[in-house]
Amino acid sequence: MSDLLDNRKTRIACIVPTYNGRNDLARLLDSLEKQSASFDLFIVDSSSSDGTGELARSRVANVVTIPSSQFNHGGTRQMMVSRNPGYDIYVFLTQDAYLEDVDAIEHLVAPFKDEKVGAVCGRQLPHKDASPLAEHARLFNYPATSVVKSFEDAPVLGIKTAFMSNSFAAYRGAALMEVGGFPEHVIFAEDMYVAAKMLLGGWKVAYAGNAGCRHSHNYSLQEEFRRYFDMGVFHAREPWIRERFGGAGGEGLRYVKSELKFLGLPRLYLWPSAIFRNACKLLAYKLGQKEQGMSLALKKKLGMYKRYWDSPYAEKY
Repeated sequence: MSDLLDNRKTRIACIVPTYNGRNDLARLLDSLEKQSASFDLFIVDSSSSDGTGELARSRVANVVTIPSSQFNHGGTRQMMVSRNPGYDIYVFLTQDAYLEDVDAIEHLVAPFKDEKVGAVCGRQLPHKDASPLAEHARLFNYPATSVVKSFEDAPVLGIKTAFMSNSFAAYRGAALMEVGGFPEHVIFAEDMYVAAKMLLGGWKVAYAGNAGCRHSHNYSLQEEFRRYFDMGVFHAREPWIRERFGGAGGEGLRYVKSELKFLGLPRLYLWPSAIFRNACKLLAYKLGQKEQGMSLALKKKLGMYKRYWDSPYAEKY
C-alpha cells in the first residue's frame, strides 16, 4: 500500500481482544488473511474456555493471555498499545466482526493521509442473520457516505461528532499518545472517549463509508436494556462529553421514525415491539444516568458489564 505518513512505510498494528468466540475468531482470521494491507496482528485473549486461545495461538504469532477478571474495555486495549509501541496506526476489531472486502483495512487507514485525522471509524454492515431491528440499527448508524469531522461540527452534529466504534476502527499512534491513550476508568465507550479527547485537542475524526465490516447484534430486550443502562452510566460519569459536544438533538425520535419506515407495512406486526424496545432503551439510559443513588447490587443487576462494579473505578464517583 502507499506511504501515508512522513514519506515512509506506514506501520500498522491490528489488535483483537477475544473471549469464548472460537468460531467467530476463525471467521475473522480468514478475512484478515485476505487483506491487501500489510499489518502485524495481535490478539489478547481473556482466558477463553472454548478453544479460542488455542485457535489464536495456532494461527497468530502474537497472542497475549490475561485472566478474564482483568479484562477492561479501555485498559486492555491500551495495554496492547503500550506493549507494542512505535506503530503509526492501531486498528481495532472485535472477534464477532469480519471483513468481506479485501481492501477494507486499506480503505480504513486512507483518511490518515490528512495529517490532522487522529481516528477513523469504519462502516458496519449487519450480519447475514441479523434481525430486522438489528439490520436497521446498522443501516441507520453506518451510512455509505464518508465524512471528516472536527470540533467545529459539534453545533450541528452534537454528540455524533465523537461517534466511534472499536468493532472496526483505527487510531493514529501519535494522536492516541497525545490524548493519554484509552482510559481504564470508563465502563465502556472507550472509543468515544478517545475520539472526543482528540476532537477537543484539535484533531479530526473520520468516518470511512467505503471501509466496511460485518458486525451486528441480535440483542434480546434484556440485553439491550443493560447496554443502554451502561451507556447512561458512561455519560453520567463523563459529563464533559455532553457539555462540550451537546446531546443527540432529536436523534432518538429520528431513529424511531426511520425504524418504522424501514419495517414498513409488510412488517407492521413488529411495530409494537420496536416502539416498546426504544422506550425501554430510553428508560435504561435515564436510569444509568441516575446510578449514583443506586446500590452496587442493583447496578450489577441492571447493567451489562457487571465486572466493572468490582473494579477500583466503580466507587470513584
